Amino acid sequence: MNQTFSVPLCKLIKEFSLETVYTPRSPDDLYISSGDLNRPGLQLSGFYDFFDNDRIQVIGRNELAFLNGFPREKRAARAQRLLSQHPAAVIFTRGMDIPDEWRVGAQTHEIPLLRTVDTTSMFMAAVISYLGVQLAPRITRHGVLVEVYGEGMLLLGESGVGKSETAIELVKRGHRLIADDAVEIRRVSSKTLVGSAPENIRHFIELRGIGIINARRIFGMGSVKLTEKIDLVANLEPWDANKVYDRMGLDGEMTEILGLSVPSLTIPVKPGRNLAVIIEVAAMNNRQKKMGYNAATELLEKLGMAESTGEKPELDFDY
Repeated sequence: MNQTFSVPLCKLIKEFSLETVYTPRSPDDLYISSGDLNRPGLQLSGFYDFFDNDRIQVIGRNELAFLNGFPREKRAARAQRLLSQHPAAVIFTRGMDIPDEWRVGAQTHEIPLLRTVDTTSMFMAAVISYLGVQLAPRITRHGVLVEVYGEGMLLLGESGVGKSETAIELVKRGHRLIADDAVEIRRVSSKTLVGSAPENIRHFIELRGIGIINARRIFGMGSVKLTEKIDLVANLEPWDANKVYDRMGLDGEMTEILGLSVPSLTIPVKPGRNLAVIIEVAAMNNRQKKMGYNAATELLEKLGMAESTGEKPELDFDY
């Protein structure tokens, strides 16, 4: 069963500097559970099939001009009918004056009534984007999320494999920490995963032998970031001499998170390997692949071994 999320109305009011005209109770106790908004032109003309009362209703200049073409009693009746459907909230845009029938109807049916000075289209786009993040499906994974050369790198692996130590080295090299130990991952669109840290452990890193440190306090504001898109998953695991690791990079591994497939690598860990440098190179190489360049493919072409033959070349670089 899919878990649903909601956001308090007070957060929406604060985020978009909304004027509170009326709320039946404290905005802290009112919740928005739908990421979609609706301009109720069809409803004001009398069509209520498929009406979703979980959506915020946005009244713009067009809707108000349409209603002003009717006598006062008819305008009031149409406003009352919309409000009687108990929408999540009604927001007037462009700082327009709110007619008395809307104020009375909001109080009668206990519907939050708000106002913004923004234009309708800009306001709706911003709110949809904001709610898309706040209400997105999410999971929490044990790992570390860092931004390396603009690429979001999710480091996964068993406890003690060296994820936090690698993150500290990357931060010292000028990259940024998003989350350590627990990464909250949200699916904000059909193609994008965004990771962040739970608020109570944000910017903290656990280092065995030292304890808990605050990366922002030690390395400065430039060393941390609140959120980052997940571009590549790096699975860190202890080196297994009996396991064959990918040496060419032709086999594109994928890791599925919240129904989306993310490019991934398996990086063996053993003494002497500089994981921070390896992660840096992996980030740059992943960016090149997204731009259409693959070094392994170019090498095969130079050696006259086309990938289209279906044969996996065995190249020995241990010399």
